[in-house]
Amino acid sequence: MELTTVWFILIAVLWVGYFFLEGFDFGVGMLLHPLGRTEVDRRVMVNTIGPTWDGNEVWLLTAGGATFAAFPNWYATLFSGFYLPLFLILVALIARGVAFEYRGKVDDDGWRKRWDLAIAVGSWLPAVLWGVAFANIVAGVPIDQAGDFTGTLFTLLNPFGLLGGIVTASLFALHGANFLALKTEGEIHDAARAAARRIAPVTIVAGAVFLLWNQIERGTGWTWATVLVAAVALLASAVMERADRDGWAFVATGVAITAAVVSLFGSLFPDVMPSTTDVAYSLTVHNASSTAYTLKVMTWVAAVMTPVVVGYQAWSYWVFRQRIGRRHIPAVHVPGGS
Repeated sequence: MELTTVWFILIAVLWVGYFFLEGFDFGVGMLLHPLGRTEVDRRVMVNTIGPTWDGNEVWLLTAGGATFAAFPNWYATLFSGFYLPLFLILVALIARGVAFEYRGKVDDDGWRKRWDLAIAVGSWLPAVLWGVAFANIVAGVPIDQAGDFTGTLFTLLNPFGLLGGIVTASLFALHGANFLALKTEGEIHDAARAAARRIAPVTIVAGAVFLLWNQIERGTGWTWATVLVAAVALLASAVMERADRDGWAFVATGVAITAAVVSLFGSLFPDVMPSTTDVAYSLTVHNASSTAYTLKVMTWVAAVMTPVVVGYQAWSYWVFRQRIGRRHIPAVHVPGGS
């Protein structure tokens, strides 16, 4: 197998890891206000992801760095053409990260509400925009002979792209609800399970339409299997949630995310960024890649470092595996409360 293909697959794996892990982080933030009716409940929700959210973002940094090093032409066209959406994602992630650290610094209800709003917006915005971005990457965008993006922001806001945003937002919300059901106890656990039941039908319908649309337009023979796996996993998640099998419901939404990303990357290959201007202008794993020597060095580095990162992250999740609830939250003063 050529190293260009190997690195295309590795970048797809990095995005799978990011969406699987950061997906439930986004979901928790998206559900912060609907489920966190009190300050204690919101603290419970934030604490479920508090020890791990920043580690999950390592997958995004690695995916971006790997794209820059392995496929510099892809990186250049993507980050210049998608500049505004990616800039908004970056600002949202920064605001969200700061909010996690600062919401508890001042014992003031208004202070906490403002940071909670930053968490919610910082979760919703990337959840939608990642779907819009990936839908457009797969469907293709106007690229000229020089490899430059010639469209505008409104080029990206097409029906397929907007549907992609709805799919990722609903899928991450469902993933986050299942994670909260798995990680919490008491009333917040019950509220998370109820939210998962309400979100599941939207996710199943939107996801089915999106993946079938993509499959019919540009899918290959084997990617039909990934679409089927994603559909079955989402249905299984709903069934497991109703059966009070929180762990299996969370695994099922994770499988659905994995299958969806594999389906998109599978339908994209060997392109990395198709051109709607002229197929001859499309960026592929061959004309967008670095030199063979660069890819070889990167492969050795990845072979050594990846097990270390995965092992450390798995250990951190094991350490913080217990459920938490209101009884684990120290009493706090809430202005206006009893």
